[in-house]
Amino acid sequence: MSSVPTEELAFQHEEKENRAAELIIANKELAFQEKEKGNRAAELLIANKELDFQKEEKQKRAEELVIANKELAFQNEEKGNRAAELVIANKELAFQAEEKEDRAAELIIANRELAFQNEEKEDRAAELIIANKELIFQNAEKESRAAELVKAYKELAFQNQEKENRAAELIIINKQLAFQNEEKENRAAELIVANEHLKQAELEIAELNIGLEQKIIERTAQLEAANREMEAFSYSVSHDLRAPLRAINGFTQILIEDYAEQLDPDALDILNEIVGNSSRMGQLIDNLLEFSRFGKQNLTMVNINITEMVESIVAGLLKEHPDRQVSVTIKPLGDITGDKNMLKQVFINMISNAFKYSGKKEKAMIEIGSYEKDKQCVYYVKDNGAGFDMKYYDKLYGVFQRLHSSNEFEGTGVGLAIIQRIISKHNGSAWADGVVNQGACFYISLPTLIKN
Repeated sequence: MSSVPTEELAFQHEEKENRAAELIIANKELAFQEKEKGNRAAELLIANKELDFQKEEKQKRAEELVIANKELAFQNEEKGNRAAELVIANKELAFQAEEKEDRAAELIIANRELAFQNEEKEDRAAELIIANKELIFQNAEKESRAAELVKAYKELAFQNQEKENRAAELIIINKQLAFQNEEKENRAAELIVANEHLKQAELEIAELNIGLEQKIIERTAQLEAANREMEAFSYSVSHDLRAPLRAINGFTQILIEDYAEQLDPDALDILNEIVGNSSRMGQLIDNLLEFSRFGKQNLTMVNINITEMVESIVAGLLKEHPDRQVSVTIKPLGDITGDKNMLKQVFINMISNAFKYSGKKEKAMIEIGSYEKDKQCVYYVKDNGAGFDMKYYDKLYGVFQRLHSSNEFEGTGVGLAIIQRIISKHNGSAWADGVVNQGACFYISLPTLIKN
């Protein structure tokens, strides 16, 4: 009698241990389910983050499409690139949709697993009331997740609609591109026709240029031949005139020296006039030869100290006119590179003219200086002498052209022509300005490229 209760107690104790073991297993399963729920919740959070990320990506894509639409008006090639990027983006969205479907399939499998677990829990319902309540809570969570999935599906549907809208926009853009390409082809055809006209015009211009160049060559050759003939004529005439001129001068001197007592004063005056005119004629011939020589002579370029040259010329002229009161001011003069002999003749002529045409002033004033202007080195000689009338300026640098008579001032009218010829050979220019009875200023300029 006493052994039976003990066995029942042992059996009950064993049953309790089994129930305790089952409870432990159930608790482990609940813990596993909790963990699974946590994993599912984490997955749903990741899915939500992915959806948010996708929304941001869509907004970025929308902004990129706006920028692409603006750039399509100017850059057709960029439009193609943007279209390619949109295709890639669509592929990425399709890939993301597939990923979402995979996640939905995984959730379905999880739901099935949960259903299977519910069946298992129902078997354990009597023992695990607390577990059933937990399962009810889990079902509520599942419903929430299902609602979230419904929202996700709606979002996907919205995204698909947006894709269709973008596709429609791309179709419109492609039509615009086709129209623009057609316009470009029309413009290209017009440009081809215009280029053909331009080529024809260029051929005509080339033919005209060939004819013009040939005419220029012929005219240049004619001018060079005429210049050579003129210089040869001038040289020959000058030399041929010397012999009879010397004879006239010599015989006239003999008459004056040998027959002066037999001639009346008027005859002597006439003979002296003949001597003076023959001397002036000799000077004219010398100047003409000098003018011709400077035209044919080649330049020998050297560094020239202009200040030293001008001081030497002024000193020589002051010695020639010791009885005159002449104030000469020499301002700083820049040195130059040029033909020394030719430029010395230029300064001799300019300064000699200043001395000559200021000869009737009680106190003559001459100023010599230089300055730079418009990339030119300009030298000037200014005096307060007779000056000249500017309305006759065009005759100033002509050969044998004089603005004053030989009775007023000596000269042959070649000096300024020599100046202009020498300065022209140096690629420079010569000019002057003046006022009658108030003086004149003569200028020469040389490019600064040849300045030392």
